[in-house]
Amino acid sequence: MEKRNQQVYLNDVQRDLMTVVQAKDTILVAGRAFGKGMVHALWNLRNFQRMPGSITGFVSANIKRALTNTLPSMLIHWENWGFKRNVHWCIGIQPPASWGWKEPIFPVRNYENVLSFCNGSIGYIISQDRTGTSNSQSYDALDIDEAKFIDFERLKDETFPALRGNRQYFGKHFYHHSMLISSDMPVTKKGSWFLDWDKKSTPEVIDMIRATVYEIYVIRKRVGELTAKGVEPPGYLRGELARLNRTLCQLRSVAVDYREVSTIDNMVLLGEAFIKQLKRDLPPLTFQTSVLCKRIGIMRDGFYSSMTERHKYSATNFSHLDNLAYDFDKIKEPTSLMDADVDPKQPVCIGFDYNANINWLVAAQPRGRKLLILKSFFVKYERKLVELVNDFCNYYRYHQNKRVIFYFDATAKHGSYAVNDVTFETVIFNAFRANGWLVTRVDIGKPMDHMLKHLLINRMFDGRAHLMPMFNVQNNEELLVSIQTAGVYNGKKDKRGEKLAETDEDRLEGRTDGSDAFDTVAIGCEKFPQHNSTIAVTSSIL
Repeated sequence: MEKRNQQVYLNDVQRDLMTVVQAKDTILVAGRAFGKGMVHALWNLRNFQRMPGSITGFVSANIKRALTNTLPSMLIHWENWGFKRNVHWCIGIQPPASWGWKEPIFPVRNYENVLSFCNGSIGYIISQDRTGTSNSQSYDALDIDEAKFIDFERLKDETFPALRGNRQYFGKHFYHHSMLISSDMPVTKKGSWFLDWDKKSTPEVIDMIRATVYEIYVIRKRVGELTAKGVEPPGYLRGELARLNRTLCQLRSVAVDYREVSTIDNMVLLGEAFIKQLKRDLPPLTFQTSVLCKRIGIMRDGFYSSMTERHKYSATNFSHLDNLAYDFDKIKEPTSLMDADVDPKQPVCIGFDYNANINWLVAAQPRGRKLLILKSFFVKYERKLVELVNDFCNYYRYHQNKRVIFYFDATAKHGSYAVNDVTFETVIFNAFRANGWLVTRVDIGKPMDHMLKHLLINRMFDGRAHLMPMFNVQNNEELLVSIQTAGVYNGKKDKRGEKLAETDEDRLEGRTDGSDAFDTVAIGCEKFPQHNSTIAVTSSIL
């Protein structure tokens, strides 16, 4: 394989992680756009190149995340460094014999979910929503991205035991059986499993690694200076270098490097304007956790106190994604074809929330005793209800039954702030009709009293009503923040902040508007059912 000397910019943390410390196990809790993809690209390239024929496990909560987030962010760096698809690596296909690539140490029976490298190294894509993807394997390294979405119990029972064996081939390398775990800061207890590695970290060992690296640098510099003068370096210097390198490998082989870093640590590359834009565009809680990487607890005594992690699920349409054959360009604009929870032959139930500066739409479908919250949408400022409906129709453009059951209460019969003097109900009805959708309008009457609403929806979460709400975690990230952080004030949902002007510290998306749209569709489906579908969700429930 040809040598590449292309220069790559690394921020201070990336440089320390990948060129200095290089711990066997690295746990990186970093904000958005910090550059986690760069770390994964360098880490895996080292392992693939230096352990030819090895097996790496790429662990993802579901195949949709692997195809849209994890793999593209890594492989684009490989492409930029000159490692080209179907020349140096391929994915989802068996490398033809005509390419002359080396064989993996252990034969591969099915290349459908395999990343292959030209020296025989391979990576199995392990998606937790696909059972059995960790079975019967012996991995030489594990790459776990977006760890906050990973089911730790399954990881512990199915995948960690597979990080074993093959010492006769790669046991000399300090990074054999290594792990790279990365994520932004979780906001739930279930998603916080990897934060425990903070207690397993080895800061003293890492300090010794840095000191040893510096000693090696000093000696190499001295050897270089003598060589430049035409003087043969003393033998003891080369012997000391060999000893220090052995010590360095021994230290790295037992090191656990845990880091919590914010997006701001990549400021030189991103620029201050980008950070300010994130602060403007993201809900406060999301900015605190996903950008500043701060540990923030979730409201435990809020309006939706009965909601738990069991009310979240993952639903991926494997057959559709498999048919795309790892064509990342086709995956860039998601549609409902990627979702396994939506029944394309049934109408979609929808509820809205109307406000001057932000409008929400929540889409759902009943499934027996469950109410699947399929996806949520919101628009801000100059984008109003028509654009919101257009976003929905674009995402569900392949839906076969183009009919929505539009639940609304008395607030939809006003039109003083989002659409002038035309009622919200009329604007939404006309926008759907313009997109070729049929609309069944269901008036649920006056807005329900806060206390009654609180009791009803929490009975639904407890399983003591006809329907139990279940949230597709991939399609409702902002809505879940709105619901999980909704507080109580004077026995009602705390909505005091909704009418305040937006500031950098108080973003619209972090308020309760989204939860209000959820309330409407939940109450509508529970109290005014229009259809009943018993189709099962075809992926794992988290």
